[in-house]
Order: sequence, then structure tokens, then C-alpha cells
Amino acid sequence: MTKQRIYTWAALAGIAVAYSSCSIPAIVSRQENKAVPEAYTAGSTDSTNTASINWRDYFADPYLAALIDTALDRNQELNITLQEIEIARNEVRIRKGEYLPSVGIGAGAGVDKVARYTNIGASEATTDIKPGKAMPEPLGDFKIAAYATWEVDIWHKLRNAKKAAAQRYLSTIEGKNFVVTNLVAEIANAYYELLALDNQLSIIQQNIDIQSDALEIVKLQKEATRVTELAVRKFEAEVAKTKSLQYGIRQQITETENRINFLLGRYPQPIVRNKASFGATMPQMVQSGIPSQLLANRPDIRQAELQLSAAKLDVKVARAEFYPSLGITASVGYQAFNPAYLIKSPESLLYSLAGDLVAPLINRNAIKAHYYMANARQIQTVYNYERTVLNAYLEVVNQMSNIHNLEQSYDLKNKQVKALTESIDISNELFKSARADYMEVLMTQRDALESRFELIETRKQQMNALVHIYQALGGGWR
Repeated sequence: MTKQRIYTWAALAGIAVAYSSCSIPAIVSRQENKAVPEAYTAGSTDSTNTASINWRDYFADPYLAALIDTALDRNQELNITLQEIEIARNEVRIRKGEYLPSVGIGAGAGVDKVARYTNIGASEATTDIKPGKAMPEPLGDFKIAAYATWEVDIWHKLRNAKKAAAQRYLSTIEGKNFVVTNLVAEIANAYYELLALDNQLSIIQQNIDIQSDALEIVKLQKEATRVTELAVRKFEAEVAKTKSLQYGIRQQITETENRINFLLGRYPQPIVRNKASFGATMPQMVQSGIPSQLLANRPDIRQAELQLSAAKLDVKVARAEFYPSLGITASVGYQAFNPAYLIKSPESLLYSLAGDLVAPLINRNAIKAHYYMANARQIQTVYNYERTVLNAYLEVVNQMSNIHNLEQSYDLKNKQVKALTESIDISNELFKSARADYMEVLMTQRDALESRFELIETRKQQMNALVHIYQALGGGWR
């Protein structure tokens, strides 16, 4: 190839590159906002964070820990997520292979006989060929060669695609961590709900005993003509009503147990638990740390950040589509019409080397659409990242406030329960001495039962709040 021809091709390539780069459409991009408030409450700078505590230490109940261990091994959603990680890992391998040369080896054999009454056959028949020099008929064709193709990644299009796939692979790992966090929290909440139901059932049974004793007193009072049959019927109805409550609680216990069994990936079976540990194994204090720690502790925030990084790389990949692509193909091997000559060198040696530079010039609507789409997705991931950070911050603030308010509420409800529990004995004594009627006794017992139910419900909410704050701070996946 002459120098003039080389210069001509180089000039054409330069023109193609210049045209491609100058005609790339402009887009509107958006930078993510990573700023968060310095503290959750004014003046608080303590960086001690409960999220750093391992879930085994945070949830001290051994029965709960055993359930979580089983779920981390058998939960279907978690196992599905693990396969997504495997899919993403293989996507990285695919992308990596795209910017490396592709080399293969092939072998072939064939036979060809040219018809006599064709231009090739007629020309061979009329040609004066010396004996022994004529082409064999039929003509064999035997070949063995290695082939290579390579797209030279001069614009880092393939490398950026591989990096984007790697970022998405890392995001699936963070997605798995987020699933683990949610799974741990969901099992803990269901477990505490089960303990609360157990305690409510115990209270109902205690109340049934109290009301049954009161019923016997009323019956004695009726025999002494101090009350009427109406009082007896009222007490009997109240005992029946309280007894009926226990079956609703038992149904809730069954459903809660099965919800836990589902999370554990197993068929229904009793959930082993310590009913007396209700509220006794939770931490007394939660340290929220500072908001900036959410960026490192929350798996969903890190996942959103990695997806954003991948989306930015996708824009670069789409932009590189406007530039020319350089491809190189090569082959080397042996070819002969007789196997005996196949490895005879250099006569049977064949080789080739070619390069091509291709640039899109017209009808680039598909490339533009891909470019615009990649940018729109990048902006979408920016908003998703900012929303995830904002949601994480609000979750922490809400749960910290919830813990404080529930603590105040529990103290007041506890005082209410004590007062109403004492009033049961007082009302019974007054009823025996005819200083209170049976309706006062019934209402006192009913109010006491409701207050004890509410106290347990508040305790359960406190325990759920402690689970939620641990989850909101980014704990549970380590």
C-alpha cells in the first residue's frame, strides 16, 4: 500500500471521527445531592451507632436467634436474591469477554468437481497442461486454521460496559444485604407479636378465673336474695364473652406462627419460644449516631449509589456509539487439496490480517434514542438515590420519636393497669358489703382487662420500634 493511499485512509478516518464527535446531541444531566443534616437532633454529635451491633447481640433471645439463623439459610426470597447475584456475576464475565480478542480454531474438509460444460470446466479442458501438473478431479479441500477477531476498545466503550456490569453486580450484593436486614426485622417483629399474643391469652385466662370467682359470689348473693337473677345472667354473659376472646387470640397465634414458618421456608410447626421473655431481652438504649453514617450503613442507599454509578457509565457507553469502531480480524493455518500436503510449509501456509474502521454517518436515530434513554435512566437513578437517602433519614427520625412517645405512654398505661387491678379487689369487697352494685364490678373488670391488653400492645409497639430503629439505622445485615 502506497503512502498516498495510507494518508487518504487516515484522512477519511479523521473526518469520520470529527463528524461523529461534533454531531453528538446535547443532553441535560443532573448531579446527585449527597448532603444530609449534620444531626438528627440539634446539638447532638455523638457518632456511637447501634447499627454496628451484630444482630445476635442486639436480639439476645436465643429462640429468636435460632429462628433468624434458619431463615438466613432457607428463606426463599433470600435464595432468589442470591441467584440474582450469580446472574450479575456472569454478566460481568460476559462484558469482560467482549473487549478481549476472540480466538478460535477450525478444521474442514470438502470435495469439489467442476462440471465439464461450464466456463471453468471448459477452460481447464482446453488448457495445455503438462502431465502430472493437472488439477486433481474431483478437487479436495482440506484446511486447519486459527481465527481471531478483536474490536479495539479505543473509546473505552466495552470497558465502561464491563465496569457498569461490575457496579450492578455489587449493587445486587447490597440488595441481598437489604433483604437480610428486612428479613431479620420481619422475623423479630413477628416473634414479638407472638409473645404479645401469648401474654394476652394468659391475661384472658387470668381474667376468666377472676370473673368465675365473681360469678360464684353473685350466685351466693342471689341465694341470699341480695341480688336478682339479672345480676347472675350478666356475670355469666361476661364470663362467656371473655372465654370467647381466647379463640380469636389462638387463631392469631396460629397465623403468626405460620407467617414465621413461611419466612423460614418450612411447613407449619410450633414456634419454640420463651413466653416470659416478653420485653426482657431488648436493649435499654439506642444510639442513632449521625445522619452521614446512613450512607455507609444502609444497604439500600449503597445499592442506589452503585446503580447510579452504573447508569453514569451506561451514558458513556451510549455516547461512544457515535464514534467509529475499529475491528481487526486475523487468521493463520494450512490449506491443501491433498492431506499429504496439508502441513507442507510454506506452500500450504495461509494467513490474513485486516482492519476496518466503521463510523455511523446517517440514520443514527437508534443510536440517539439509546443515548437519550441511557441519560434518562441516569437522571432517574439520581432521583432514586436522593429519595432513598431522604427516606432513610425520615425513618430514623420517626422511630426515635416513636420510641420516646411510647416510653411515656407505657408509663402512664402501667399506672392505669395498677389502679384498675387494685380496683377489682375494691369493687368485689364493696359488692360483698352491698356498697356497690354488680354493674360497677362488671365495668371494673372489663376496664382492667382492656387496660392490660393495651399495656401489652404498647409494649409490643415498643419492641417493634426498637426493631425498626435498628433496621432504619442499617443494622441486621452484618
